[in-house]
Amino acid sequence: MEKKDLDWGNLGFAYMPTSYSYVCNYKDGAWEEGGLTADHTITLSECAGILHYCQEIFEGLKAYTTENGDIVCFRPDLNATRMADSAERLVMPPFPEDKFVEAVKMVVEANKEWVPPYGSGATLYVRPFMFASGEVIGVKPASEYQFRILVTPVGPYFKGGDTAITVTIADYDRAAPRGTGNIKAGLNYAMSLYPYEQAHKNGFAENIYLDSATHTYVEETGGANVLLVDKNGALVVPKSPTILPSITRRSLMVVAKDYLGMEVIERPVKFEEITNGDFVECGLCGTAAVISPVGHIKAEGVDVTFPDGAEHSGPVMAKLRQTLTDIQACKIEGPEGWVCKIC
Repeated sequence: MEKKDLDWGNLGFAYMPTSYSYVCNYKDGAWEEGGLTADHTITLSECAGILHYCQEIFEGLKAYTTENGDIVCFRPDLNATRMADSAERLVMPPFPEDKFVEAVKMVVEANKEWVPPYGSGATLYVRPFMFASGEVIGVKPASEYQFRILVTPVGPYFKGGDTAITVTIADYDRAAPRGTGNIKAGLNYAMSLYPYEQAHKNGFAENIYLDSATHTYVEETGGANVLLVDKNGALVVPKSPTILPSITRRSLMVVAKDYLGMEVIERPVKFEEITNGDFVECGLCGTAAVISPVGHIKAEGVDVTFPDGAEHSGPVMAKLRQTLTDIQACKIEGPEGWVCKIC
């Protein structure tokens, strides 16, 4: 099998149609068999529930080529579980978790020539998503849904590579207490677009959101969880019921504790701890970027520099990222079930 003739080392993080997607419909109270399609378009009624009441959820994971040529993905079972949790919150029929994993395997293998070669720095991004396709005019759940998976080769999410980014503090709230901040729904990201664009206009890479109830605790950014390293070298992970349970974050916590022997502390983190200089490194973690180092936080009355990672990844963030990516690439043996071989 020959790879596609692409400039793999210079891919952006953008959509590129590939050979196949996966599609499966829910109708009359059951999911159909589902399968591959070469049609990357969707036809909907103007009264489809997604267009009126935002019943939509999604996931994100990646497929990699290992040094020995295998194609693998990372912990798809956790994506399946998180998507089922998201579906229940929005009164959507959960897509069966075993079927989810098999669908990921099916669509990645069908597009194996699009999986970037080992060492290119690129990956195949896998985007499962589900939306209300059934017609609904009153405020209620739809009766029909479509589950799809698209795949596309991508380069790094942040173009600066290991260059530390500067972020700001959002003037807006991300998620209300007892709201939908802990599920991966498109509606959570829609509200973040305006503050994201405002941050970019002002020269910042991202926003950090504080808790909407008191505006004193660190939550996450518009698309990533926050990691911190304190002066004692411990990994400190902000905890909140409105933070998305990132698979990358959870994996990095295991890596820190079990592979690097670090103390890992998951707890609510007051923003004043950051402004007081209690932390020496900061990073944003997620599927797309793995870890992107944060060197500075700037906002009105706020000017924070993380001394051990002001220009690029500090020693802890660098080691965390390298260890996790080595597990994903099968250079290091990870915990059982973390790496899922596709072909």
